[in-house]
Amino acid sequence: MPTVYEIKEQIKSARGLMKADLVIKNANVLNVFTEQFEKKDIAVKDGYVVGLGEYEGITEVNAENKTVVPGFIDGHVHLESSVVSPKQFCKAVVPHGTTAVVADPHEITNVLGKTGFNYILEASKGLPLDVYLMVPSCVPATPFDESGAEITHEDIAQLLAKPGVIGLAEMMNFPGVLDGSLDVLRKISTATDSKKVVDGHAPGLSGKELNAYIASGVRSDHECTTAEEAMEKISLGQWVMIREGTACKNLEALMPLFEKPYCDRCMLVTDDKHPGDLAKEGHIDHIVRKAISLGANPVNAYKMASYNAAIYFGLTSNGSISPGYAADFVILDDVNSVKIHSVYKKGKRIDDSIDSILRSIVRANPYVLKVSDTVRIREITADNFKLNKEKEKVIGLVPGEILTTDEGYATDVDVDQDICKLSVIERHHNTGHIGIAFVKGYGLRAGAVATSIAHDSHNVIVAGIDDEDMACAVSRIKEMQGGMVVVKDGEVIAELALPIAGLMCDLDANECEEKLNQVKEAAYLLGVNKNIDPFMTLSFSSLAVIPTLRLTTLGVVDVTKFELLN
Repeated sequence: MPTVYEIKEQIKSARGLMKADLVIKNANVLNVFTEQFEKKDIAVKDGYVVGLGEYEGITEVNAENKTVVPGFIDGHVHLESSVVSPKQFCKAVVPHGTTAVVADPHEITNVLGKTGFNYILEASKGLPLDVYLMVPSCVPATPFDESGAEITHEDIAQLLAKPGVIGLAEMMNFPGVLDGSLDVLRKISTATDSKKVVDGHAPGLSGKELNAYIASGVRSDHECTTAEEAMEKISLGQWVMIREGTACKNLEALMPLFEKPYCDRCMLVTDDKHPGDLAKEGHIDHIVRKAISLGANPVNAYKMASYNAAIYFGLTSNGSISPGYAADFVILDDVNSVKIHSVYKKGKRIDDSIDSILRSIVRANPYVLKVSDTVRIREITADNFKLNKEKEKVIGLVPGEILTTDEGYATDVDVDQDICKLSVIERHHNTGHIGIAFVKGYGLRAGAVATSIAHDSHNVIVAGIDDEDMACAVSRIKEMQGGMVVVKDGEVIAELALPIAGLMCDLDANECEEKLNQVKEAAYLLGVNKNIDPFMTLSFSSLAVIPTLRLTTLGVVDVTKFELLN
């Protein structure tokens, strides 16, 4: 926030008594309050907008025939799911107009607890991107998960007190809320008592159960897959996050929400997005572009991409090009195609110099060494993947969704029926626990595909046709201390090391994308369905909070009944 002296100087600039530091001249400015594009100059002093009208500046930029909109805000993202460090994530999204994100470090916190949370907090400091953190609410996510750590309501209170921490992240344990679990409710009340917002996660919840969930203090949801579901949640007071990421693409189904009155209670989020998709498609700009191409009113789309998230999260200096707001904005060559000309953060252009800006940030992160050496698995052989009983459940995949289906039982791998083996190996405490099932719809016809990214506890998950190849893939992940591996006939044919908590690397996003494309292509060559992301789809197969069936280290979970199947 500006000092009193800075405010005094800003007042002088606002009154025209002294030149502003920067003036964007002749711009078509989006006014998020009147919902109009207005031709005005934008005056900036000390990183804040001080006036709209006619101004002179020490530096002036002519924006004739260009449009200026507030910097984009991703209202819900897991930085770890970009598989690069926060610095590299920043480098990837800033040129796409993103000036702030609200991140839930749920993934690394499930691996390392408060140490993981603090690593992300420290790694995000000083970046030319506002990174606001939410405290993970479900570590572990369910009683069926074996995480590397636990976050209690006492931990939540401690973390909420840290600067830049603005709320409680997605309360995935909605059965616990509905059952009145004291542990769950203490977590929610810890946040609400601190006047912090509580995000939700309740796919398909409706009627009285939805009423009860919202009554507990949960104020948002990002799991809506139909407009009807979203409209019910909005009608009961929740904010809806429209998600379009790598694994989950809900935008088209939720297009009716871009109309009044629903658009005033919606924001845009990616949740999980790989670096390749960030490079190829973009970030929040991609969602805006796609929404407009599908018929959305551009004004509504741009508000949902910025101002609405700021309002929901109480970010009083973000989301608008108005006096007193941070000078975070995007200059566009074209509104409908979201063609970005330049990106400004605190009144400084950053898109054309992001590399040098990031190189200049030299800060020691005291948690760096603590986020390595996190894959602790005893020796794995093919015998570990033998069935313990005559048959096991078959988990059906749904392309474009993270929902699964119950496809009955199988006794063995059946390539002709698109059924391969699936296993999750506990990797935090070396317990030796291994869950085994089958998966249908993955497409694998030979070898094995494995990753140490397995939501939400992030144990090692592997799909395979051959048990020997499955053992080889898991052993290689142990050697690399995390990563993605593709194996055929006992040989590793592609890999990507993820030594930061088994979730991330510190490669440049472009270099990471190249390696990620190589492992994906290797998986596709082994038959994986090209309509799905081989690794992100696999990683969600253990997410025991999304219906219908999931596999954890303890076995198959029926999420609908919220019980572990024998």
